[in-house]
Amino acid sequence: MSGAEVGVRASGVDLTELRVRQPERIAEAWQQRRRREVVGADGRLLIVAADHPARGALGVRGDAMAMASRPGLIDRLVTALERPGVDGVLATPDVLEDLLLLGALEGKVVIGSMNRGGLQGASFELDDRFTAYSTADDLLARRLDGGKMLTRICLDDPGTVATLESSARAVTELADRKLLAMVEPFWSVRREGRVVNLLDPDSVIKSVHIASGLGATSAYTWLKLPVVDDLERVMEATTLPTLLLGGDPTVAPEETYASWGKALSLPSVRGLVVGRALLFPPDGNVASAVDQASTLVHGAPA
Repeated sequence: MSGAEVGVRASGVDLTELRVRQPERIAEAWQQRRRREVVGADGRLLIVAADHPARGALGVRGDAMAMASRPGLIDRLVTALERPGVDGVLATPDVLEDLLLLGALEGKVVIGSMNRGGLQGASFELDDRFTAYSTADDLLARRLDGGKMLTRICLDDPGTVATLESSARAVTELADRKLLAMVEPFWSVRREGRVVNLLDPDSVIKSVHIASGLGATSAYTWLKLPVVDDLERVMEATTLPTLLLGGDPTVAPEETYASWGKALSLPSVRGLVVGRALLFPPDGNVASAVDQASTLVHGAPA
């Protein structure tokens, strides 16, 4: 999908021309954006995620470059954000600013992705530095609603302790500003030079306990966790509100929706944060995929 096609879809907005001629529009638009309460009456959230590219993670299923087209990604995000029941988006500054200029963030929850320095496949992948929104003040100044930090825990990699320290500081600073802190923990190992996240229940439970203890307060902390076996036992590890992530969709959509539906029945599970599974469904129908997820999270439209 070309940039021209996205421009037509977005009422003729030429994002590159705006960035060249009027870069100040971005700061102005953040201040003028219409906001909403983070959590609505049902206490649930459906957030679309698009922060993978900033770590060099562009693959979906067997296509290693599926997310390489920025106009194509933005078009899919605009489609998703237009659907009823989608509460907001999680992304890095570059993606959020494109959506902001298109008016797609009006009345939406906006979560800024913070640590993107752990590039996929790098020797320093687990030293996950804060290279996007670096501080809570970055988010506060732009009137975002919270920040997300990936927090992978590997006992054999010294980069882990720096990531834990940075995540803890971010949790405290976000809470001090009454902004949501979304922590995404994994118990991780290196296998044949690759970082692998362990998704057995015991490993996830250990990661939950470590993530829950980050920072001087957990008052504004939400967890972002994978859907794993024995999720009922996993969720007993915390009282923190939790959103479930979608991951790289490798099974049939029907299986994915069924697992989400079962997981969403647990009391502390309060919604979904999903990227590739909704933005790149096998049949290409983003609106339909998003609508199914919205029904699972919020129930069928009245």
